[in-house]
Amino acid sequence: MNYILFGLMFVVMYFFMIRPQQKRAKAEKEFENGLKVGDRIITKSGIHAKISEMSDTTIVIETMSGKLKMERSAISMELSAKLKEAKK
Repeated sequence: MNYILFGLMFVVMYFFMIRPQQKRAKAEKEFENGLKVGDRIITKSGIHAKISEMSDTTIVIETMSGKLKMERSAISMELSAKLKEAKK
């Protein structure tokens, strides 16, 4: 009986914790790969900018005060999506 409860607890934990986290990570990875030069973005720290250069793991963004080199993972997926919706 204890093994059944332990198995059931693992299944519930998988569907409520592990699987959603994997989906979110996959969506973020697709978002990072879909970025292109000229896209307007918002970083996780709140900087509004436009992408001016890209490499495999880093990007150069252009702000009103200059250019910054950042990791691709520093771009906020949620805020960038809201920016694209607002433009439409």
